[in-house]
Amino acid sequence: VCIHRVRSCSSIRFIKSKYVCVFDKSALKFSHQQRLFRTSPVSCGQIVQFKLSDIGEGITEVTVKEWYIKEGDSVSQFDSICEVQSDKASVTITSRYDGIIRKLHYSIDDIAFVGKPLVDIEIDASKGVSPEEDVVETPPMSHEEHTHQEIKGHKTLATPAVRRLAMENNIKLSEVVGTGKDNRILKEDILNYLAKQTGAILPPSPKAEIVPPVWKTEAVPAAPKDKARRIPVPVSRPIAFSGKDRTEPVTGFQKAMVKTMSAALKIPHFGYSDEVDLTQLVQLREELKPLAEVQGVKLSFMPFFIKAASLGLLRYPILNASLDENCQNVTYKASHNIGVAMDTEQGLIVPNVKNVQVCSVFDIAVELNRLQSLGSAGQLGTSDLTGGTFTLSNIGTIGGTYAKPVILPPEVAIGALGKIQVLPRFNGKGEVVKAQIMNVSWSADHRIIDGATMARFSNLWKSYLENPASMLLDLK
Repeated sequence: VCIHRVRSCSSIRFIKSKYVCVFDKSALKFSHQQRLFRTSPVSCGQIVQFKLSDIGEGITEVTVKEWYIKEGDSVSQFDSICEVQSDKASVTITSRYDGIIRKLHYSIDDIAFVGKPLVDIEIDASKGVSPEEDVVETPPMSHEEHTHQEIKGHKTLATPAVRRLAMENNIKLSEVVGTGKDNRILKEDILNYLAKQTGAILPPSPKAEIVPPVWKTEAVPAAPKDKARRIPVPVSRPIAFSGKDRTEPVTGFQKAMVKTMSAALKIPHFGYSDEVDLTQLVQLREELKPLAEVQGVKLSFMPFFIKAASLGLLRYPILNASLDENCQNVTYKASHNIGVAMDTEQGLIVPNVKNVQVCSVFDIAVELNRLQSLGSAGQLGTSDLTGGTFTLSNIGTIGGTYAKPVILPPEVAIGALGKIQVLPRFNGKGEVVKAQIMNVSWSADHRIIDGATMARFSNLWKSYLENPASMLLDLK
């Protein structure tokens, strides 16, 4: 067949034969093939819907806070897709597939629902991933949260970065011995395993340096030489008046506060207040601060308050308990997971320091530094915000001497710490001296805690702080 000209019509090419030398079955077959050829590009990929999986804790919806990708971007497995915020924590969602982002189903600050599509990803059709497979998705992970991977009948703990490093080097995690907490596999474990396999000598891994959090400080002008009264300069931003009412939905941590405080109203609160002389503790902290700073840790008063509370809870375990909904059973908690109320840009959050009963004051300070850094960045994980058994709220960092703290269910007690003030007090000789005074306000669940128990606990906690050396006798 001699084809002289090809004319395109719509998306189908038709054959116009001006000269046909031989007409047989082969010519007809060739013409038929040409008629089925399409000029429009056809994607060879398969679109799958990446759905928001169950984050846990009964969460059904989250707020999309930030997208790390946009339509048309290429992603690989374990790449960060977006950051969402529930009423308990901020969580980073990672990709399950290698492919191209074709559609984002939500905008910033939209409410995303569990089980609904989050993004559409075009993947290689040759991999044979069916859309139904996306219904059961790997749970998303927070910045500090690790996942369990079932390998040969046992669970292996490793971060996505470590698993990806192992995959790239064809290493089975079941063959690697983890040296982290709870046998968690670290990056160093993978590198050491590679060194043993290849015979390479790797330099020793430097110890993780504890980086102190960046503390926001405001520039304070130097005091003038003369004692003339200065006019205070406002540091807050000017208030912008829009002139219109604005209605916003209750989301994020604010929504969690509404839920928690509504449940707290069902608890009959008992209040107790006292003052504590921290003169000796102030001196002790000034001596220990340089030692902590050498190791990159900011030492505040809070680690002492937390440790003293833990020592008191060992004597009065009823304050470290929980009451069931029917008020029939009391559960005494073995771990002292003491929460610390923090004021952040996202609102009030209460992360907790785990297992304070086995931690030193320095250990508590290190953990507080970590929680404060993550809290300021809005990156606290669910594990940091759940599991608390007792709470301290240091309202004194903002101002005020007394407060009426509200219990955080299912806990049964909470303390609010006022600011430290220099006030005149009488010493043992009847002389007026300068003292560092702090007020404390306790609230307890009066259904299972009586006033005498709360007062005795407060007196013991107070004695530890007024005589810090006495804590050494009970430290474990």
